[in-house]
Amino acid sequence: MNRSRLWAVGATVVALALIAALVFLYTFRSMRAVPAEVAAGGRAALSELKQLAEAFRQGTVTTSFLSYATEVGGSTYLQVARLRQTEIFERTEQATLLWGQLELPDVVVRATAPVEYTYYLDLHRRWELLQDGARVRVIAPALEFNPPAVEISKLEYEVRAGSLLGDEEAALERLRHGITQMSRQRAKDNEPLVREIARRQTAEFVRTWIAGRFVDGEKFSVEVVFEDEVDAAELQPPIVEGPPG
Repeated sequence: MNRSRLWAVGATVVALALIAALVFLYTFRSMRAVPAEVAAGGRAALSELKQLAEAFRQGTVTTSFLSYATEVGGSTYLQVARLRQTEIFERTEQATLLWGQLELPDVVVRATAPVEYTYYLDLHRRWELLQDGARVRVIAPALEFNPPAVEISKLEYEVRAGSLLGDEEAALERLRHGITQMSRQRAKDNEPLVREIARRQTAEFVRTWIAGRFVDGEKFSVEVVFEDEVDAAELQPPIVEGPPG
């Protein structure tokens, strides 16, 4: 083998050794950097979780949520359920003659109309958001409702039972004046029909807010109970009474 060939082989070996050394050095430095980056990311996540726990303990989570809900809803009422159904309002009147000695047949009048009920939670009332690990328990105010909307154009009246001596027109007029109060009572009676819908709507609203505000927020589950479902002894002193300002 001549000298030029030996020189070429030697140069190749040196080049390969240099490349291997550079690769080793880069790999070593990268391996040292990875744990540092992982540790930094872990510290950041722990810091976020610590801030979340602090926020719950200090009540700023509840305050922030109420402010957000007010801003999104444009009012201090968070609408959580709607119910529309046809209602029948009936009134029975009794009358007597001869100072109560003679009973007249009952006069029964009825009104039928579609009615829409909307239910909401008042953001100015007491709210609590409590963290328990990856679960957030929300104690929300009791359900309230707006004045029921009776569809007047479809309101129908009828006399179900009349009397020759009874004043049916007067009975119908008294029924007309009583529909507002009767529909409010129906709204209260219909609360069990919308309670679970309202619970799901509230939980979804809180869950969406938490997921958009905190690291790993999507991992939190949300449980909603209403104030009238909780024993008085279980309620803690309120941290806030409503949105700031």
